[in-house]
Amino acid sequence: MANEKWPVYGEITGPIVMIGFGSIGRGTLPLIERHFKFDKSRMVIIDPSEENRKLADERGITFVKEAVTKDNYKDLLTPYLTNGEGQAFCVNLSVDTGSVDLMRLTRKLGALYVDTVVEPWLGFYFDADADNAARTNYALRETLLAEKRKHPGGTTAVSTCGANPGMVSWFVKQALLNLARDLGLKFAEPATDDREGWAKLMRQAGVKGVHIAERDTQRAKKPKPMNVFWNTWSVEGFISEGLQPSELGWGTHEKWMPKNARKQKHGSQAAIFLEQPGANTRVRTWVPSAGPQYGFLVTHNEAISISEFFTVYGKDGKVKYRPTCNYAYHPCNDAVLSLHEMFGAGGKAQPVLHVLDENELVDGIDELGVLLYGHGKNAYWFGSHLSLADARRLAPYQNATGLQVSSAVLAGMVWALENPNAGIVEADETDYRRCLEVQSPYLGPVEGHYTDWTPLEGRPGLFAEDLDEKDPWQFRNILVR
Repeated sequence: MANEKWPVYGEITGPIVMIGFGSIGRGTLPLIERHFKFDKSRMVIIDPSEENRKLADERGITFVKEAVTKDNYKDLLTPYLTNGEGQAFCVNLSVDTGSVDLMRLTRKLGALYVDTVVEPWLGFYFDADADNAARTNYALRETLLAEKRKHPGGTTAVSTCGANPGMVSWFVKQALLNLARDLGLKFAEPATDDREGWAKLMRQAGVKGVHIAERDTQRAKKPKPMNVFWNTWSVEGFISEGLQPSELGWGTHEKWMPKNARKQKHGSQAAIFLEQPGANTRVRTWVPSAGPQYGFLVTHNEAISISEFFTVYGKDGKVKYRPTCNYAYHPCNDAVLSLHEMFGAGGKAQPVLHVLDENELVDGIDELGVLLYGHGKNAYWFGSHLSLADARRLAPYQNATGLQVSSAVLAGMVWALENPNAGIVEADETDYRRCLEVQSPYLGPVEGHYTDWTPLEGRPGLFAEDLDEKDPWQFRNILVR
């Protein structure tokens, strides 16, 4: 994959261990080949499925057909991560693998680490004995933060560094700077590690909240058959998060809370959850191509981490300002239909789960960005408009959705390689400028758009609704009830 137009960002001096080789893993592999020097004889890909094995075999990369489990991960991974000299790199792109345990092991061995989600071990998402508070991403994130507090510093492990969570946290910072300038505010850009400075700037700009507003319009060449779940990225991952409780960062401007909303009892309490699944919860949002749209309020780590990162605390330690933040996801139409079938069948997933690859899709874009709302200019969307055609042109084995994720993994790897002793960090804590510099060539047009739309607009007006007409950006108006 070497090409003179693509920069080589550095050398990975030790072995590379990739856990998971589904749609994101196979898309990340050529980016690693393109942008790093490394010893291919010491790269290992581990996955229980051999569906994509040929890509490893034709490159002479070792493929291990094995599931990484809570019982075997130390014995399985340690020999590969300690094979020869240099610093190893663990790239975890799998489902049902305990992220915190894996980063603890890699850091103990002095290996760099990156993942796209705080992933639990198999069984967490569908544990009937756990209450809904325990099944949230808030609870998963708290295990990461506890590990960070217990073992500060040390070898770098970048957590939650995909498109979202990950890239969108970098978008929020760039969008905030753009907005602050357009509002005519006097400010100095905060340093990467100045969380308090970033939070105060967001409060100064008058931002009430953030939507991670996404629209996937990629279309398959053939109609979706019955009893099949189609998606443009991991179906297992989407079903798992979609059946978790709907969850969002909860802002200080909110005056109303749904009756089935619950507060967390521990930690920062930056988020609430609803006693209903995220993929069956709809919210109103806006993206440039479609304008107003419905999105699913699926739980995501960034909804919590962004709300907490931009929290302003008083001298007494109490929260003085916090933005609301939630994911508002309109997946591809085939995924929407697949969800409808699944929930109609009592939440039982279809027997066939399939990720649509770049050859099965005909056209469309994944428009993924952040909508900062409630300020003096109403709302500002900033993000990526990546088309299927551009994804095919830019890198192999990619649809638009996958390339947004794999390129963020690349950016996280570059940042970790350049900052090898940063300890455990979330994507929010990395250098957004450097990460976007690495990732932007793979994102298609990256643009900002202002809109006058609010959640009060576009309603039929034929039925009485319980709205807050004085403040359009209350969650009361955003949630579809």
